[in-house]
This record gives sequence, structure tokens and C-alpha cells, in this order.
Amino acid sequence: MEHMRKLWTIMALAALTACSAAGGQAARTAPAGPAETPAGASPASPSGAPVSSPVSSPVSSPVSSPVSSPAAGEPRTVASGLAVPWAIAFLSGGDALVTERDTARLLRVSRLGGVKDLGRITGVAPGGEGGLLGVAVKGDLVFVYFTAERDNRIVRYRLRGGAVTEPKVIVQGIPKGAIHNGGRLAIGPDGYLYAGTGETGEGGLAQRRDSLGGKILRMTEDGAPAPGNPFGTLVYSYGHRNVQGLAWDPSGRMYASELGQNAWDEINLIRPGANYGWPEVEGRGDDPRFVNPIVTWPTSEASPSGMAYAGGSLWVAALRGERLWQVPLSRSGAAGTPVAHFQDRYGRLRAVAAAPGDTIWVSTSNRDGRGSPRRGDDRILEVSVR
Repeated sequence: MEHMRKLWTIMALAALTACSAAGGQAARTAPAGPAETPAGASPASPSGAPVSSPVSSPVSSPVSSPVSSPAAGEPRTVASGLAVPWAIAFLSGGDALVTERDTARLLRVSRLGGVKDLGRITGVAPGGEGGLLGVAVKGDLVFVYFTAERDNRIVRYRLRGGAVTEPKVIVQGIPKGAIHNGGRLAIGPDGYLYAGTGETGEGGLAQRRDSLGGKILRMTEDGAPAPGNPFGTLVYSYGHRNVQGLAWDPSGRMYASELGQNAWDEINLIRPGANYGWPEVEGRGDDPRFVNPIVTWPTSEASPSGMAYAGGSLWVAALRGERLWQVPLSRSGAAGTPVAHFQDRYGRLRAVAAAPGDTIWVSTSNRDGRGSPRRGDDRILEVSVR
């Protein structure tokens, strides 16, 4: 254990001084103040004890082999004048569907800069961190995650002739709150639909397997539990605070980004049936019941939202941290030292999606009530990751 503490200390010191070739700043390991979500008092665990948070938390797990890190190219604005573009999902032809959280509009955005309004999604009740959130595409099926009057839900549509039709609610009853509504949707390499949910500020929900709050869900296109789910329900993993990023590497390993509270934001390597510890632990802990994250950041440097895999790295949008984090991955899935790009240049960053041609799309979130809008906000940026 003493050997591991020394190793973690060496890694933390290295992270403080590391920079990318492009001038990006690496993650630090000093504790920070409240996260992106309005704070309040730190919650107690279900047992009534204070939340455990380690004195120091490593930036990432040791890398088993060298990791090459492609540089991020100069961003190009694809679309501007948007209002809180929350999620991006690409169609087979190269255009992308984009959700706007507060307006409930579903947009179709082309790489050449054209923006078409496909209309407002019926039933959305925006408020706080809720509204029209995630979007995912599978063939002509479009899935959206949104906050309704009494819950968060997932609705399936068909994309026909430039419009979404045939709405069908496939999951309802996901807990709703002013904060921590989760909302990320993604189609996994197994063809099933995954959803990240939040615990709405009630930490105990994350540990209850009979609740859909504070979970990663896995389902068929009809909203049924996918075959092989660990508990025979929609629940794939639990003990999450607020999952807003989902991604897979070429080997099929699944990663999720998660917003912490007062100390550590996280990237977790997701295993079916695993418990990721919230609210008993924030960041790394010593309890064998819980899986430790592979990457942590002080909350002032991240508040991670959308995430995508491209060019050998995970790319993570930071809200409060106002930067794009790059996390190199080795072939074994081990995380290298995170590197920050575009710090304080575009403000709050919300969505990241892998795009055609070795690029990613990144959206800003400066009109969400917590940012400082700049001329042209909100916008979608295209970044080369070769």
C-alpha cells in the first residue's frame, strides 16, 4: 500500500507539470470547491455517515504501455446562434441531429453549416438541468431522453422525409429533479440502447437497484431490458451520481463520465452489475464493494458532460472547467495523463460526438444560465483529432 501511495504521489506531481505539444494543460490533483451543480450541504450516505472522499486522488490509473496522443486541430465553427445544444448524434449520411435543452427543438445540422429545425419535441417540460437532453440514432429510429412534467423518459421516433414521426414512450418513471437528470443516450457496439441517469440530488437512489435514478440503463429498441443485463431489469450498473457521457473503445470497453460534488469528477470503466459507490464515496475509496474510477479531476477543472472516443483517446467536454479534456488510452484500456485543450477559449462545453473523417463535434453551453454568452453562442465546433 505504501508503494502505491508513492506511485500515486509521483503521478500527481507529473500531472501538475505536464503539457501537451499544443500547449494544453494537464489535469491537477489538488482538491477544489463545489462542482457545476448548485451545491448545498454535502449529502450523508444511506448509513448516515458523511460521504467518503480520499485525501488525494490519482489523476488516472497507471498506463501499461506507452500511449500516443494525437494533437487537437484548430476548431472550426459548424453552426452558431444555438441555445444550449445538449446532445449530438450522427446520421448515416453525415448530418447530425442536435437537441436544444431549453427550447425542446430537434435540429438537423450539416457539416457545411446548414441548420434545419425539425420541430419541438412534444411533452418536454424544461427547468433547471432538465429539458430535451440526449439523442441517439439507429437506422431510421431516433431516441430522445427528456424531462416531462412528472419524470424523465425515453421516447422513440422514426425519421421519415425530414421529420420525426410515430412517437412511442419506451421508458418512463426515471426520477426527475431540478438537478441531476442525467440524460445521455448512446447505441452501444452490441446494438442496444444505453442511457445515463442522475439521482436528482437524492444520493440514496443511486444505491437502490429498484430505482432508475443514478444508473446506467441498457435496453432494446422497445425499452425492454436487454438480454444479459445483470439483474434482469434495465439496470446495467449503479452507484452513479449524474452520468452525462458514454463511450466505447474499439475493443468494446465502455466508459462513462460522471459529475462529482465537492471533490472529484470521474471517468469510470463500466462493468455490468458493478457498483460505483455514490453516495458512499466520491472519487477513489478503499471499500472493495465499489469500483474506483480510472480518472479523476478536481471539480473546478471539469464537471464532465459529453464524451466520445476518437483517435486513441477519450474526449470529454468540461462545463465548469471550460476546456476539452483528452484522455489517452492504451491498447489495454488503461488511461494516460489527461491533457486539456482550448482552456477558457470557448466557455462551457457540453456535448462531444465522434464525427466522420477523424474529427469530433463539440458544443458550447454558455446560454444555460451558468455561462457567459459570447458573440455567436451557442455553437458547434468541429475539431480534427489526427
